[in-house]
Amino acid sequence: MGWVMFFDGDCAFCSASVRRAVRFDTHERISFAPLQGKLAAEKGFTRYAAKSGGSMVLLRESDNHVFTRSDAMIEIARALGGWWRICTLARWIPRTFRDWGYDLIANHRYLLAGKSDTCTVPDPAVLKRLRD
Repeated sequence: MGWVMFFDGDCAFCSASVRRAVRFDTHERISFAPLQGKLAAEKGFTRYAAKSGGSMVLLRESDNHVFTRSDAMIEIARALGGWWRICTLARWIPRTFRDWGYDLIANHRYLLAGKSDTCTVPDPAVLKRLRD
């Protein structure tokens, strides 16, 4: 696997995003780990799981490059390949605007989908690619 997507395991919106990514990642290039897990702590990513303004983190394992916020979303599109690559054109939009949109959703993610005390990713296809 080439990328590790760290997500807020307490966030139903984030867990649904993981399930969507698994469904579209037919080449299984991306693995997943909760920001509340051991691997995230080892990498120093737990700070990104803040209750307000949390951020997904994407780690490209080939060079340990870390992507956050809208950059992570663009890199995920690149990792998914196929027609998803069209989304990488968003890189031409100034980061300030991209991150503003990302932050708007991130700041309201619990309102959009709720919060859970446990990781809500029970799908076997996800569990197969889940790291801790």
